[in-house]
Amino acid sequence: MKTLHQSPLDPAFVQNPYPFYETARAQGTFFHWAEYNMACTGNAAAVNAIFRDRRMGREAPAELAPKIPDHLKPFYAVEAHSMLELEPPRHARLRGLVLRAFTSRRIAALLPEIETLTHQLIDGFPAGPFDLLAHFGQKLPVIIIARLLGVPEDMSGDLLKWSNAMVGMYMAAPADPIARRAREDRAIAATEAFVAFMRQYVEARRQDPRDDLITSLIAAEEAGEKLTTDELITTCILLLNAGHEATVHTIGNGVKTLLETDHTVTPENANTCVEEILRFDPALHMFTRWAYEDVEVMGHTFHRGDQVALLLAAANRDPATWENPDQFQPNRPPKPHVSFGAGLHFCVGAPLARLELQAALTILFQRLPKLRLTEAPVYGDVYHFHGLTKLMVQ
Repeated sequence: MKTLHQSPLDPAFVQNPYPFYETARAQGTFFHWAEYNMACTGNAAAVNAIFRDRRMGREAPAELAPKIPDHLKPFYAVEAHSMLELEPPRHARLRGLVLRAFTSRRIAALLPEIETLTHQLIDGFPAGPFDLLAHFGQKLPVIIIARLLGVPEDMSGDLLKWSNAMVGMYMAAPADPIARRAREDRAIAATEAFVAFMRQYVEARRQDPRDDLITSLIAAEEAGEKLTTDELITTCILLLNAGHEATVHTIGNGVKTLLETDHTVTPENANTCVEEILRFDPALHMFTRWAYEDVEVMGHTFHRGDQVALLLAAANRDPATWENPDQFQPNRPPKPHVSFGAGLHFCVGAPLARLELQAALTILFQRLPKLRLTEAPVYGDVYHFHGLTKLMVQ
């Protein structure tokens, strides 16, 4: 396969990675990304096939498990219980227990709260130019997930700060070792604070059950098994980190695209428009998989221990699947995209994210039909996420 060079920290790539994806697509189904030293694909058929192939997964083969430096052990002690990073049978057990608490009925019941909160946040917008991310995009998802879990809403600022620091561990590492260590230290401090807070809160819920997700997770049983306290803490952290990080970026990217293309979200097009937002400029651009045995995918053979990066945003613009993929079409007939993954690890929070996006964006554009950009939006240096630093509007 062809080797391509592209720094994920390059400012031009950060602002618009899509030209590189198209250059890579022209090389064939797979290419070797030199900076990541692994095979990659933005081919929609290959991405879908790998997501669904049980011979490939998130967990490193035992003999290739990376050695964790001492200073990072608190972070990876939490990751060790994350269903995002595990394969069956542990993944199936954890996911099954979570889904017993994270029910479609519980999610659907949040709609009135999402609508009310959206109106309250809009009522608080400043009269002049303001950052829609700070006043709306960051607040709505974290408040809703805090309410769902049952943690105090006034903790949402701390939860957001901890989550942002932890998620930094998944971003392309700074070249400067001092900057890299500083980011790691922030992530560890956030992890330890988050774990201490959740441990205290879980113990309180064991003594005083409430109608919230933490209590439901404590009660959830499957084949006589329950979540351990460490598993419960990690699951709550995962739900909060994943449950707001991608939604914040999607609100920002989506409103930016709508304002730049002079489109709007209405009750009539909310479903198709949100799916197009998720397809067109998603929040997560790369997800990796390990091969557990020899696997042939579209002419390329992966051997045990090989890694492959699935480029979700590139797959969402594969012309073999999408007509005029680089055009934003809010009424495009929905097809499955890979912004929430696929297969075994399909995002458990997808129904909540869709509900939040459809409700919040519809109300935003109904209430503020003359909303406009006041300065050019800038994407943050957060690859393999993709989100704005701010979104100045009036």
